[in-house]
Amino acid sequence: MIVPEGSGHLSTMLDFLSRNWWVLTVRGAAAVLFGLLALFWPEMTALVLALLFGAYALVDGVLAGVHAVQADSGSRVPLVVEAVVGILLGIAALLWPVATVVVLTVLIGAWAVITGVVEIAAAVRLRKEITGEWLYILSGVLSVCFGLLLWFWPLGGAVAIALIIGVYAVFFGIVLIFLSLRLRKLRGTPGPAA
Repeated sequence: MIVPEGSGHLSTMLDFLSRNWWVLTVRGAAAVLFGLLALFWPEMTALVLALLFGAYALVDGVLAGVHAVQADSGSRVPLVVEAVVGILLGIAALLWPVATVVVLTVLIGAWAVITGVVEIAAAVRLRKEITGEWLYILSGVLSVCFGLLLWFWPLGGAVAIALIIGVYAVFFGIVLIFLSLRLRKLRGTPGPAA
């Protein structure tokens, strides 16, 4: 998720994130739930996996859209892109759940790479404002690595893919939850965060 920069002031970005820390918590919890379902039922069919991914991507896209609506007008474009990609992929997976595992993994891989690049860019912008931005960078790197792994290993089988997706989603969700809790602590802290 990209954070708004409000007239070029990084403190506005931090204020925005700290006020809306709960959105990252919800996104993280949804990722952990999705990941645990994939880990505990790796033999689920591509249909069930597509439906689970569709629901997760749709919720994640809507929450990114919430951030886009709340963001400054000059910072909305990256948030809107993330929201639209998540919502479109979620709807596509829900409408066409019989898509093959290969097609689904390529779509999930593209979504993960886009999300990861956006999160790394946001972390780089925050690096002078807070310490611990490495959590955001880590979530972005995990997303990009996960996406690339799915692109280069699309025929690994439904069970292997479900396990990979499950592990990725759990780690990604945990990182987002830790980041959101850190941002919650920063809420109300005057000046640059330590």
